[in-house]
Amino acid sequence: MIESELTNRRDPRPRIRMTRADRREQLIGVARELFGTRGYDAVSIEEIAAAAQVSKPVVYEHFGGKEGLYQVIVDREVTSLSEMLASQMIPGQHPREMLERILLSLLDYIDESPDGFRLLSHQSPTAVSGGTFTTVIADVAEQVTEMLAPVMEELGQDPQTAPIYGQLLAGAIGRIGQWWVEVQAPDKGTVAAHVTNLLWLGLRSMERDPHLVTVPNPDGEEWGGTPN
Repeated sequence: MIESELTNRRDPRPRIRMTRADRREQLIGVARELFGTRGYDAVSIEEIAAAAQVSKPVVYEHFGGKEGLYQVIVDREVTSLSEMLASQMIPGQHPREMLERILLSLLDYIDESPDGFRLLSHQSPTAVSGGTFTTVIADVAEQVTEMLAPVMEELGQDPQTAPIYGQLLAGAIGRIGQWWVEVQAPDKGTVAAHVTNLLWLGLRSMERDPHLVTVPNPDGEEWGGTPN
């Protein structure tokens, strides 16, 4: 009777022997999915260990704790996304082509790694040191700014204002990604085409000397004119 009860309590799933490297990768994969779907704070070491069918000490042995494991995952995702986006920012290419390539590259990454993107874009800042999704977008903004400046000069715009538009474009691209990872519709090509339609045509049609028309001027009177 006792032997039968002990048998019933045993986990029927077979134990898988892994090398140390394989076990580390397994833990990273399990934790990446849990963190990506539920967030850092909602996931415990116990849950990670249970999902990987190991004891808690195994997780501590490999990563020192939840923060260490999370940091490894974030670093990998930041590197992967940064490399994908950087590969599309080729010197000398037309700015519209660059914008389209960046958008499609980000959407490809989200399509292939939705958990990784969620983890990056909704990560716990207190648990991470080093690169974050914000730093990735900041790098994109810097690259876009460098490419925009000469184009703006050709269009008769002040190239000194390129950082404003670089930050705006990069922020819009990041926000589109955060929206699309949840809805996954419409398809990537359609999303990229519509975003490019707004951002690129907006750049092409900018006023050379923009000014506000709906706020008081320093004398307390409203600016004249009607918004276009």
